[in-house]
Amino acid sequence: MNSSLLEQALQLGLLKEEYDKICEILQREPNFTELSIYSVMWSEHCSYKNSIVWLKKLPKEGKMMLAEAGEENAGLVDIGDGLACCFKIESHNHPSAIEPYQGAATGVGGINRDIFSMGARPIAQLNSLRFGNINTDRTKWLANGVVKGIGDYGNAFGIPTVGGEVYFDDCYEQNNLVNAMSVGIVGVGKSISAGAGEPGNPVYIFGSATGKDGIHGAAFASKDMSEDSINDLPSVQVGDPFWEKLILETSMEIIETGAVVGMQDMGAAGITCSTSEMSAKSGVGMDIHLDKVPMRQSDMKGWELLLSESQERMLVIVEKGKEALIESIFQKWELTYAEIGIVTDTQHVRYFMHGVLEADIPAESLVLGGGAPIYQRSWKTPEYFAEIAKFDIQNVKDCTLEEAKSISKTLMSLPNIASKKWVFNQYDSMVGTINQSTNRASDAAVVKIKGTEKSLALTVDCNSRYVHADPNIGTQIAVSEAARNIRCTGGIPTAITNCLNFGNPYNEEVYFQFKSAIEGMGVACRKFDTPVTGGNVSFYNQSTSGQAVFPTPTIGMVGIIENQEQIMSMDFKSVNDIIYMVGAAKNDIGCAQYTSKILNIEYSNCPEFDLEKEFVLHQFLEKLAVSKLAQSVHDISEGGLFAACTESAMQGKLGFDICTDQSFRLDAWLFGESQSRVVISVTPQNCASFEALLADFDIEYLKMGTVTDAEIGVNGEHWGSVSEYNTIYHHTLPSKLN
Repeated sequence: MNSSLLEQALQLGLLKEEYDKICEILQREPNFTELSIYSVMWSEHCSYKNSIVWLKKLPKEGKMMLAEAGEENAGLVDIGDGLACCFKIESHNHPSAIEPYQGAATGVGGINRDIFSMGARPIAQLNSLRFGNINTDRTKWLANGVVKGIGDYGNAFGIPTVGGEVYFDDCYEQNNLVNAMSVGIVGVGKSISAGAGEPGNPVYIFGSATGKDGIHGAAFASKDMSEDSINDLPSVQVGDPFWEKLILETSMEIIETGAVVGMQDMGAAGITCSTSEMSAKSGVGMDIHLDKVPMRQSDMKGWELLLSESQERMLVIVEKGKEALIESIFQKWELTYAEIGIVTDTQHVRYFMHGVLEADIPAESLVLGGGAPIYQRSWKTPEYFAEIAKFDIQNVKDCTLEEAKSISKTLMSLPNIASKKWVFNQYDSMVGTINQSTNRASDAAVVKIKGTEKSLALTVDCNSRYVHADPNIGTQIAVSEAARNIRCTGGIPTAITNCLNFGNPYNEEVYFQFKSAIEGMGVACRKFDTPVTGGNVSFYNQSTSGQAVFPTPTIGMVGIIENQEQIMSMDFKSVNDIIYMVGAAKNDIGCAQYTSKILNIEYSNCPEFDLEKEFVLHQFLEKLAVSKLAQSVHDISEGGLFAACTESAMQGKLGFDICTDQSFRLDAWLFGESQSRVVISVTPQNCASFEALLADFDIEYLKMGTVTDAEIGVNGEHWGSVSEYNTIYHHTLPSKLN
């Protein structure tokens, strides 16, 4: 064994047993270029070697599914009228932690390329963002940079950003999370595969020239963050949204010719990943001549070209004989392009530089589910569970009505509840499509599908504090809240994509969180018939000091609204409408924003949850949308009942007067976050029909108050004007980020 090669392998992040396996696959020792290729393709970011055993347990089949998880670059579901919805969510956490603007911007660019590489035109974007303490300089720098990066790239690219979520918790101080989701539309049967077709087909690269930015980016994303991570800054790519717009239009046009055999964007591991994955998918090989790749620097070495993650690049396999047709379109759009290779029957990817063979590797050995190593790590119950078990609501003094009045104002100013207008004002939510969510505030974003009566309901959801307290139940709640938000908007959930953000998988407590979250996700997805179309695993969101982020399995969900009349919004509509709480309240303040941020209790139980009751609520909401009995519908989530009512009031510039239930603790009733509940307003003349519909489903409910004219009251006491709460809600957060 060559000890220097082994030492290089270890420095590149490979294990000794992995080096031995490479030697076995190649039946010889690898050279440096081959070692570099394996180091990125067998990194956690590309191979999912520590997660695939659990991911395979998730439900992947459904009546609307057109492509199962792992088959293509993104999920694909049939939405009727001859159309399919293509969608996916991915992380760009590590790059955004050291260069927030470009890290976030290139995350947006990459996820959109996943969509249009399948032939789908992107129509909407969403994101889920997590930051540390809002008062620290680091968080302000990260939050401002990330939001600006997302806004600048998405706005210039011309795809509306229609929804998302932003959370602040101390655990994200060193490891912020940036999860980007894109949604597109394509005709059924018109999507493009990521295969290579038959031997003899030419291989083209088009888009931006290749530079030295992003080299070893996949490996960078597969290790803990430390103070030295700034030295990995060259691993962060630089994006150009205007160039990406040209690539989008070029991609759509070349697909229309029928000459495209397969196409894939160049994300993690760049040319290496796209050539090996497309080869393995079709059971073929490729000969790639790296010196033909358009370069930004003339002195680039073969391994640098293979591992570069320069942005806005695509690999396309063209039907032999159609080269001139495709090249004429590249020239029309004035894109950089080159024919860099050919599909072979060798099942090997072979990379040449000026005629010299630099690497020769079986394609199958590089890809997920192929020769890449698969591990099932050990796990143990987290020690902090003992702290959670100590929490007893009986040891927490309930608040008085007068104290609750003061708490309500503090609650609406909390960073995780207050308006995120400072974020979404930087996003263009109307460009390029008809986005109805800007006109009718709702629990999920609503985007009309042009040429049909249908709309898509889109959401991203995860309360990571719940998942931290109970990974299984907390993830069930994440899936359920996403589906509930779709239902509250009048949609029918179809499928999910996920972005699984966790700490170091070699940490047994982290691995317990991961496997438990996957188990909970599977249970909930099967219940709601929302299969998993794919997504992203992001481990190593943990500093070298051992501080891991809360386990954050972000759920991206797509729903279908059959016609415009079924859309339900969250805003109160008219004075004297009757306000109902539908679903059962609990004497539970576990993991509520009230408990963690106002009482400063760090460890408490995950809210009580019953999946069967949640399911029944969803069936009721489906009938409610058809019945058109509701004036407004709003999910009860962070901040509890009071926050939900206040948000509905502020949106409609109206007030409310509600009564509490004396058999419950006041804090639990107003601020507790017990699940499977919604606030619904109904006109007085429709109350009888509404209650009859509730009776059909045997759901607990309470007629608890009325919509008023711009004032808020609880138990007959005046708590202030809606305008006062509106000021608190909208003007607290931005000042802290200046």
